[in-house]
Amino acid sequence: MKKMRILLALVLGVCAIQAVHGHRFAPSLLKVNETAPQQYNMVWKTPAQGVSSVPLEPVWPEACEVVSASPPQLEGTGVVTSWQLQCLTLGEEGLVGETLGVSGLGASQASAMVMVSLLDGRQYQQVLNAERPEFVVPAESTAGDVAGNYTRLGMEHIWTGFDHLMFVFGLLLLVGGGSRLFWTITAFTVGHSITLSLVTLGYLDYPVGLVEFAIALSIFALAVELTRIKKHDALWRNPWWLAGGFGILHGMGFAGALAETGLPQDNVPLALLFFNIGIEVGQLAFILVVWAVWFVIRKPLAPWQDKLFPIPVYILGSLSAMWCIERGLVALLS
Repeated sequence: MKKMRILLALVLGVCAIQAVHGHRFAPSLLKVNETAPQQYNMVWKTPAQGVSSVPLEPVWPEACEVVSASPPQLEGTGVVTSWQLQCLTLGEEGLVGETLGVSGLGASQASAMVMVSLLDGRQYQQVLNAERPEFVVPAESTAGDVAGNYTRLGMEHIWTGFDHLMFVFGLLLLVGGGSRLFWTITAFTVGHSITLSLVTLGYLDYPVGLVEFAIALSIFALAVELTRIKKHDALWRNPWWLAGGFGILHGMGFAGALAETGLPQDNVPLALLFFNIGIEVGQLAFILVVWAVWFVIRKPLAPWQDKLFPIPVYILGSLSAMWCIERGLVALLS
């Protein structure tokens, strides 16, 4: 257990600088809606707090001309710009077979979601990144496309959501490994899957700012408990109750990020399922990386284990306290 905390101290130190801003996952979103034959409304949303110094810009076919444009406006956590396009020289199929894209993805290593809705009801979506910065609108979309795209989004979400990763770190500190880790992570998964589904399907609403504050508070509460936990305590014996309860809060955070991106209306259950699967795959990969690093460094650091013992808990508590203050102020002022 002590050796495990040594590892977490090092990893938390590496992540601390990036984690200062907590959870900033929000890929850019390009929505293209066909409003009339050869007429399109294009909406471009990027995170208000830019994740890269390289500007990202949407790219549309040369046959399309801008009829009107709205200036950038702040909406929620993003900056939104929209254009009305007229594509008179396109054929009867309109955008089918044409290329949409986002410039700057290669240099910034960012990602963007493209969602296209045509007059006849056909809908398409594609995740763009450095390896695939363009998207050719197909004649038909497949369930495999939806599954792959939303699995990748789920993995990106958990890997860039440092507050969620820090909570998983705290659970690792609490339970160590073995079957206790399995059941604790399972409880966390069940908790956040329930609220992710309820919010996404419209059965539950919540104040975003207050939930983001509560997520930070859950991490702080876990850090406080870790400073006084003992093996005979009820929390140590039954950590899955804490993991499942706080998982309900984190599920609302996951749902908020998914709402920022959007869902294909003709495949909502499938997209939701694979977004959740992506979260679990990313979470499992994170745990496996932690254990792999611990396996490598556990012997060299053994002489200093007593001195390094409390460091990860203090880092966890400091980061979460900062998030509580930051998000609490946002919630009060919003």
